[in-house]
Amino acid sequence: MRSLTISLVSEFYKSRKTLAFWAAIILPFVICALVAFGFYTSSDKVLKMHYLPIMLWLRYLGAALGVMGVLILPFYVIFMAFSVNNIEHKNDTWKTLFAQPLNKFSIYAAKYLYAVILIFVCLFLFAAFTFVFGHLLQALVPKYNFNQYDPSLVLVKFYAKLFLASLGILSIQFILSLLWGDFLKPMGIGFIGTIMGIITGNVGWKYAYLIPYSHPSLVLNSSTAARKLSDPSDFPIFTQEIYTSLIYALVLFVIGYFIVTKKSIK
Repeated sequence: MRSLTISLVSEFYKSRKTLAFWAAIILPFVICALVAFGFYTSSDKVLKMHYLPIMLWLRYLGAALGVMGVLILPFYVIFMAFSVNNIEHKNDTWKTLFAQPLNKFSIYAAKYLYAVILIFVCLFLFAAFTFVFGHLLQALVPKYNFNQYDPSLVLVKFYAKLFLASLGILSIQFILSLLWGDFLKPMGIGFIGTIMGIITGNVGWKYAYLIPYSHPSLVLNSSTAARKLSDPSDFPIFTQEIYTSLIYALVLFVIGYFIVTKKSIK
């Protein structure tokens, strides 16, 4: 545990000035602010729809999720996985890293865990800023009825599903960034995988759940289905694509450990 903690703190200090670290904070704020600005400037059109409080929140939440879940989240995970490992590639410090008097598994696990933490922080802030900007809109446009429904449970469940759905993508990209130190190969494969995932997820292919890059799209499709429920928060978190994502994450995490230990002795 001590080795893991030391390695995790080390990862923070090494990457705290990188774009991947700050993007986890800046992206949620910017996207949620832009969505809120859109609702503010088009408030007349939205008010004419006479949405119930719950449906107004779902439309607002759907606007943020649609932008973030389909494109921003997969590409952020791809870039962030590359960035975490590129520090060692760029400085050629893999062998030095594993020469430290720390448990090798702890060093590797800290890198992976740090990447998971960055995704968690990013999605937590998305949920938090969505909630905050919704109530800010209520203050700026009193005719809105955001204050008549508490969306906390819906936000937590949707973003929890997105977090779990992203772990399969992270695990694939983490291994690719271990194998290759250049930017183009992991990003190129990730880009192709994301496009394929969006297409297969949106067309409703029955085997789309087997493609990790389709998992965020499948989660977003479930958000559309949730609108038809009497209680939009009454949907399961652990669905087929989530179980598949977790299996990918576990298996590839183990494979990645053997890859990185072989790399350390070269």
